[in-house]
Amino acid sequence: MKNFKRAAAILGAVLLLLIFCLPMIFAFGDSEGSQSAFKGALAAAIMVPVMAYIFLLGFRFFGKNKSEEEKEHMIENIVFDVGKVLVEYDWESYLKGFGFSEEKYEKIAEAVFKSRVWDERDRGLYEEEEYLRQFCAAAPEYEADIREVMRRSPETIHTFDYAETWVKYLKNQGYHLYILSNYSLFMLDQTKEKLPFLKYMDGIVFSCEVKELKPEAGIYQKLLQQYHLEPGKTVFLDDRKENCKGAQALGIHAICFKSFKQAAAELEKLGVK
Repeated sequence: MKNFKRAAAILGAVLLLLIFCLPMIFAFGDSEGSQSAFKGALAAAIMVPVMAYIFLLGFRFFGKNKSEEEKEHMIENIVFDVGKVLVEYDWESYLKGFGFSEEKYEKIAEAVFKSRVWDERDRGLYEEEEYLRQFCAAAPEYEADIREVMRRSPETIHTFDYAETWVKYLKNQGYHLYILSNYSLFMLDQTKEKLPFLKYMDGIVFSCEVKELKPEAGIYQKLLQQYHLEPGKTVFLDDRKENCKGAQALGIHAICFKSFKQAAAELEKLGVK
């Protein structure tokens, strides 16, 4: 692109030089049409630079306006969910690893991972023991197993290979990076060392610390207000559609994460490269 611009500039300079030389060429002619050609060449020598100057002014004016408009809508802030975006969270494989019978597996899955209590646990209103009590109450015959499953539940978290490299790259590109994630206090205490990308973040909002959950409007508002973010210059990546809709309701761009390649391509459409 730079070579093309340089070649175009040289060609333009040569053409202007020829136009300026034409009046002198025709001025010394002695044919019948020399006088008319001289006048035409002189007019061209005057008008072409004037028109070129007007065109340049117009290009600069409208180009500047376009550039400023693009800048106003430029993404400056990238907000990440954690689970299934930057880390793998696979409770099904984890639970199957215990070798329970199919009936016990289903009962514990319903009592724990598929329960409403599991999501509410991320709000962090109570001590971990209270949530354990509620899990066990849903399947009291398997209390010992449920407690063991919960004790080892941090094993469900594994950082994706691309996570730290991706985050570090975006940071080096000048973007401001943030975390907005539903996360329980117990899991946060036990898995922080598995989240090396946290050191690149400009701000972090975990649900258990602010006592609100996505997709509730309050948790997005806390992020925007605490870090003074403009919604239109912010993009949020989450694997759940409802959480993306919660962000969009406040004017935040949102990408429903399915894979690293897909998310990177959608970020590029927003000008993030």
